[in-house]
Amino acid sequence: MNKKYTYIWVSLIILIFGIIVIPRIVDRIKSGAVVEMDRMHIPEKEKKLGYILLNGEKRRVPGFQFTNQDSLLISDKDYLGKVYLVEFFFTSCPSICPIMTKNLVALQDHFEYNSNFGVASFSITPQYDTPRTLKAYAEKNGIKDVDWHLMTGDKEAIYDLANSGFNIFAAEMPDAPGGFEHSGLFALIDKEGYIRSRTDRFGNPIVYYRGAITEEMGENNQGEKEEISILKEDIKKLLEE
Repeated sequence: MNKKYTYIWVSLIILIFGIIVIPRIVDRIKSGAVVEMDRMHIPEKEKKLGYILLNGEKRRVPGFQFTNQDSLLISDKDYLGKVYLVEFFFTSCPSICPIMTKNLVALQDHFEYNSNFGVASFSITPQYDTPRTLKAYAEKNGIKDVDWHLMTGDKEAIYDLANSGFNIFAAEMPDAPGGFEHSGLFALIDKEGYIRSRTDRFGNPIVYYRGAITEEMGENNQGEKEEISILKEDIKKLLEE
């Protein structure tokens, strides 16, 4: 008899649960509340940045050594312990480089008081962009961060760094504006020299950040959206790691 009454009570409890609780759960699912409140749902700003993998290994910045605007030799080792951005540009570029520089100067100013932030700019016209030319370009554009090095050097080594080291396209093209074609992308590097990136809504790394669209523009005429705003967030994350 005791077992019989136990079964009855258990059945009654289940019935009450079904009547009271389940409809509430259904309502929350319909309204999206369960998804938003789920502990596995992490807002984009709070997600940790991923690594770029190559053959299952985290990709590091390739080794480099070039001459900067102050005629000093700068290598990848000089950036260890800093969060920095990598770009490929040239001072006589009539198209995307001025926008890229404007964005980098804005980021420089945004992180002005953080000594662990820097920029590595590599000229793809090193035969023209001498240290003196780079120095004048820096002064003209308000580049003042001591850890922002505009670098020149062996042309083949710079193109190899761009195309093979980073897979950021750069090439001589007579029909292109200024005679050279290059990607307007920024690479984000962490304090240990690893290339880092946030992921898109499908979980895939965006790898590099669009540098040729300003926050004010919003998007370009191809419908590509600016990524400087998210780059600010991601630099901040790495600086705080």
